[in-house]
Amino acid sequence: MKRLTEFGQLEDPSFSAAVVKWQKSHGRHALPWQNTRDAYRIWLSEIMLQQTQVAAVLAYYARFLERFPTLHDLAAAPSEDVMAQWSGLGYYTRARNLHACARRVVDEYGGVFPSDPALLADLPGIGRSTAAAISAFSSGTRAAILDGNVKRVFARVFGIDEFPGVKAVEDGLWRRADALLPAEGIESYTQGLMDLGATLCTRSKPDCARCPLRERCVAYATGRTAELPVRKPKKTIPEKQAALLVVIEGGQVLLEQRAQAGIWGGLMSLPEVDGHALRGALGALTVDAVAPVAGAFGEVEAISALLPLVHVFTHYRLHIAPFQATLSRRAELAAPYLWWDLARIDSAPLPAPVKKLLLELSAPSLF
Repeated sequence: MKRLTEFGQLEDPSFSAAVVKWQKSHGRHALPWQNTRDAYRIWLSEIMLQQTQVAAVLAYYARFLERFPTLHDLAAAPSEDVMAQWSGLGYYTRARNLHACARRVVDEYGGVFPSDPALLADLPGIGRSTAAAISAFSSGTRAAILDGNVKRVFARVFGIDEFPGVKAVEDGLWRRADALLPAEGIESYTQGLMDLGATLCTRSKPDCARCPLRERCVAYATGRTAELPVRKPKKTIPEKQAALLVVIEGGQVLLEQRAQAGIWGGLMSLPEVDGHALRGALGALTVDAVAPVAGAFGEVEAISALLPLVHVFTHYRLHIAPFQATLSRRAELAAPYLWWDLARIDSAPLPAPVKKLLLELSAPSLF
């Protein structure tokens, strides 16, 4: 098996021709962000699709455009409204960057996205590959993409026997991506690479029988589709813990506006019992230990432990111990705390596990 640095000639017009031909006949053509030159809609879809499957994005994309039909609407919106529309989609830095990007495009470019991929890549949340995709689809710019799907296609087709996350390997992949660009038909080629990785050259159980690149695919010829691309060396996933308070009074729940940085940055969440109060494992945390913390928010009428939750992030696993405290009288509280009606909790900009917990608790029979 050859290593990436051992490949010589990278140009191959027949490669792009095969991708373009396949995409026109068998690729995806009915997604809501396709068949348009509207850079706003294309940009929004590209950001939402980062590390997220199409099926999960569709409903969010429609709701987002209903709430923010234009870039100017998005730029002018309060950040809490943007986070509320993004709530549940995950990777919340994307939403903060999205809002910042909208404001910069309005301020610096009069609300019109630049067509130059280099200028696009300088905007918040837009990397080199995303910039190329936006420019290709909105302006027909001849620029190379290299997202996760494309890396997988290249690694298998060209038999790249090295982890694509290594900088030297990724640099080589970019050189290949640039060299393989077609002279024309960039939109179909770009979409075709995305479609191949998403529908045929999938991570598990690739559909090689229908792949237009099968005859040139090194992984297929050598029976290594399950081994390529080379996986990132496994690391032990860190375990973290948090205790959250569901403080209830008068049909409202107490929420806390989180800082922009850190876990769930920019979202609202439940007040958290700090590390000093935890004093060890969550399993050892008792109602008596949590009661004084809840008492800071008012006069506690009742307090109980709820079923624990586990939420998996990209780099660690968070174990959550929720406690419900019902107040007979609330204390006077200032920012970052606010009270939110349980009846409209679905509209709050909350992390997915917190929103799920509160939706379950807000059943009419419970309050």
